[in-house]
Amino acid sequence: MTKTQWRAFGVLLALVVAFGGGVYAGTVERADTAAAAGGTVTVAVASAPTQPSDVDMTAFWTAYKLLNQNFVQTHASSTFPTTQKQVYGAIAGLTQSFGDPYTVFFPPSDAKIFQDDISGSFGGVGMQIDTNDKGQIVVVSPLKDTPAARAGVLSGDVLLDIGTTTTDGLSTDDAVKLIRGPIGTTVNITVQRVGSSTPIIIPIVRDTINIPVIKDYARPDGIYVIELYSFSQNSADLFRAALRNFVQSGDNRLLLDLRGNPGGYLDAAVDMASYFLPVGDTVVTEDFKGKQANDVHRSVGYNIFQGNPNFKMAILVDQGSASASEILAGALQQHNVAKLVGTRTFGKGSVQELLDLGGGAELKVTIARWLTPNGSSISDGGLHPDILATTTPELAKQKIDPQTDAAVKYLLGN
Repeated sequence: MTKTQWRAFGVLLALVVAFGGGVYAGTVERADTAAAAGGTVTVAVASAPTQPSDVDMTAFWTAYKLLNQNFVQTHASSTFPTTQKQVYGAIAGLTQSFGDPYTVFFPPSDAKIFQDDISGSFGGVGMQIDTNDKGQIVVVSPLKDTPAARAGVLSGDVLLDIGTTTTDGLSTDDAVKLIRGPIGTTVNITVQRVGSSTPIIIPIVRDTINIPVIKDYARPDGIYVIELYSFSQNSADLFRAALRNFVQSGDNRLLLDLRGNPGGYLDAAVDMASYFLPVGDTVVTEDFKGKQANDVHRSVGYNIFQGNPNFKMAILVDQGSASASEILAGALQQHNVAKLVGTRTFGKGSVQELLDLGGGAELKVTIARWLTPNGSSISDGGLHPDILATTTPELAKQKIDPQTDAAVKYLLGN
């Protein structure tokens, strides 16, 4: 069975659909070595190693024996765990000890949910979630025109409660399970918003989530805009078509909007970067920290704007720009093709691989990190804009966009 890695993946999307890199609560942000595995993600089969000679398992087996000999159930509703459940519990504890939110053990029932996430859209709320550096579950971005966005969820909202369940100590995977539910039902989430001292309760009606990919149009001021919402299986082809429209428009100034884009296929990001870079230029490097040789992903060299002295480009980014968005934006920023305008990006820069443990159980393991062309780790604070421009929910309601205004000012300047 072929090995598949989710390169540029990871942020959990609570579409509660499934899309994404850790497992969106709704959309799986997927990307693999084959460039586009469609709806199915294959896994590498983990070999069964012999017991390491330098590991003393005496305490573990002593605890196993003592628990099974002495434990007494005190609640009528509880059941004595089967041997298999005990083994899965031990694996889960071992996995958690690595302290990485993207390294996760999936017992068979959870593994099936994860594979369902990868296979397409289904009922959810349409928001991408992840953990921040404080261990809190935070909204990376609500997807455009989804129940979460319409209900008023914002990037940066910290999830305090899902229904009546607190998120303290809750994993993103468990949060996704709570957010999911039948289409048409309501889930109440309690969030702490930046700048607000009072938690906000937001009811969201679950629905089918259809992920938009791209929108492009010419502005009357000579700037052409491409809004890219995700790096999906067909996004590279759609991006090429949008660039064709840009060229045919006669405009020379391009504004690429990656705000709220959670990422997706690595190959799509590399292909898109290749329209602006000469052959061989580094787009991103997979750094395995010495466990295997680094993998450098390079431009294939479409470089269609080479020799056009009037071409000028800006990229809009914010805290909702993650993973593949950061790979594309970082490559074009650091090769001096485009200026980044907006706020700091999310900082999702790790690579996960799914391993088959047998019996339907799977292990998702972080195996590498993404490095931008200048060698910086995307996970270390994300990308920083060349032109800082902030906005507020109040301005958004008034359809005022200071970030786009700042990008337009740059593009129209000399």
